[in-house]
Amino acid sequence: MIWKGVMPAITTCFDETLQIDHGFLAEHCRWLLDNGCSGIVVLGSLGEGATLSFEERVRIVRTAVKAVHGRGPVVAAISALSTGEAVAQAKAAADAGCDALMALPPYVYQGDWREMKAHVSAVFEATPLSCMLYNNPVAYGTDFLPQQIQELAAEHENLAAVKESSMDVRRVAAIRALLGDRLAVFVGVDDAIVEAISVGATGWIAGLANALPRESVELFNYAINGEGDKAFELYRWFLPLLRMDTVPKFVQLIKLVQSEAGMGNARVRPPRLELTGGELQNAKQLIRHALQTRPQTISTPVPSPK
Repeated sequence: MIWKGVMPAITTCFDETLQIDHGFLAEHCRWLLDNGCSGIVVLGSLGEGATLSFEERVRIVRTAVKAVHGRGPVVAAISALSTGEAVAQAKAAADAGCDALMALPPYVYQGDWREMKAHVSAVFEATPLSCMLYNNPVAYGTDFLPQQIQELAAEHENLAAVKESSMDVRRVAAIRALLGDRLAVFVGVDDAIVEAISVGATGWIAGLANALPRESVELFNYAINGEGDKAFELYRWFLPLLRMDTVPKFVQLIKLVQSEAGMGNARVRPPRLELTGGELQNAKQLIRHALQTRPQTISTPVPSPK
């Protein structure tokens, strides 16, 4: 498992009855790789993992693995209310053929370090797969500090990466200062990608890449290759969309960008509801303006198959 590059945390596409559209899911995975993404992350927050049954999760992993067909890694997010459920998810995802796991803290219970360490450690120990720790204190209320991440890395050889979504890019530098190259540090906040790369991040678990993979990959490449002027110019155009990844209705907004870009629909499962009224119109206006003013220097995206 090589942790690097732009790995979209993909959305879960639903049909008119809010059942999973596996045909589109497979097409979406292939299209993202065609446009330069290095891997696929399924079942995350953006994938509405909390609304999926155990069986649906397994089927999604199988669909993604079959669609990707070895062209890049498929990473399964592991998120559950109980440690036992998280371990069962990890084992099932491994049996379904995924390449790596991304471990989240439990959704509701915000335990202390001893408890959270035991929870994610159980996921790491459930399979021999390479693992990523997902740190998102804003969304989950559990904060894995750099020193705690160092402790986990010392005890778990298969912990190979961390998705840092604290919205504080200083955390990236702090993790690198403690661990050097022992862990790959990925950014999980779209509108901090350039800043995080400048202090040592080497990967991006991306949201807007679901709709705009080519722009996401080129922004990442400009930043990682030190092409500051090109990165800033593209970032300036992209930021209004990238900021959609950091608000409570990020799933609805990113799916709306997909719909406007012609790669998906805006359907979400309750308790989420699609945007309506002024909120919808304001979002569409922003999205359409961005699509109409796409930088001409971007390589032509590979079109979706019809």
